[in-house]
Amino acid sequence: MNSKLFLIPNQIYDSSDGFLPIFAPGIEHVRVFFVEEIRSARRVLKKLNPQISFDQCVFYDLNEHISFKETQENFKKTDDQDIGVISEAGCPCLADPGADVVLLAHRRGFEIIPLVGPSSIVLALMASGLNGQNFAFNGYLPKEKGDRIKRIKELEQRSAREQQTQIFMEAPYRNQNLLNDILNNCHGDTLLCVAADLMSPAAVIKTCRICDWKNKKIDIHKKPALFLLYSSR
Repeated sequence: MNSKLFLIPNQIYDSSDGFLPIFAPGIEHVRVFFVEEIRSARRVLKKLNPQISFDQCVFYDLNEHISFKETQENFKKTDDQDIGVISEAGCPCLADPGADVVLLAHRRGFEIIPLVGPSSIVLALMASGLNGQNFAFNGYLPKEKGDRIKRIKELEQRSAREQQTQIFMEAPYRNQNLLNDILNNCHGDTLLCVAADLMSPAAVIKTCRICDWKNKKIDIHKKPALFLLYSSR
């Protein structure tokens, strides 16, 4: 029987009733985990299996500070046991670490089992009203203002050329700067969706034209947010 690699989603809003452990029976035996953040991983595992003993678990770091070589060495230590991958929030490998472990598991003949859970990217796209048949996730835009504006214009042009929704994000404390740059540099008829604090009681999801956004106020400072841009020009 092949070993299994479980891709375990984590909640994107920390609430005691915001996570449904519908897949808990399938992973309750797993004791080896590659995790983005150990505290977050422990919380989700405790929700999924209140009887779990962390003394029996092995956690390997999986974040931007860990090289592929380090992950490869840690993977060898698992001795082909069943493994779980848990990101800090949302789904592993989707705008989060995990792809290196999945690739190594494929090479070793593991059965890969992605489990259902929340993804801020998918939720935002679903709720945006923008093209969900053709879209691209672009991650973080450049920090430097000039480079950021150039990138925004490129994404708007790409959206118009390919009829493709462009999705991107920013560090929460720079959200307002990014929003201002979008409003000041995109065409008035371009559509913009801002989706912030998803799955929380304070969630905000709004889509309208750039020209209409200029007359609206929205507070997204220090709030996790996604930006979705669509131009039909």
